[in-house]
Amino acid sequence: MPRHHRHRPRPGDDEGNGLERLMAGWKRTEDHRDGSWFVQPVSGSSAQKTYVCPGCGQSIPPGTAHVVTWRADGLLGDQADIAARRHWHSHCWRIR
Repeated sequence: MPRHHRHRPRPGDDEGNGLERLMAGWKRTEDHRDGSWFVQPVSGSSAQKTYVCPGCGQSIPPGTAHVVTWRADGLLGDQADIAARRHWHSHCWRIR
């Protein structure tokens, strides 16, 4: 039977750095009337916390695929934009 290998954080790994983690993942840029946004899909298996969708105000429970968005054209720099990121239901992001 094949073995599944998972990366386990080691002391010194930069797991807590949101900027590095988000910038390393697959993302796209979308242009909307309110500016440019980075949009990164989150798979159901990667979604491990509950978030509140700013589009509908409902919760996004663990295990639910969704998207994380943050400004691509923010004036305060990448760190501020990453800190202001939001988790949206994929449908809510599409129809906003």
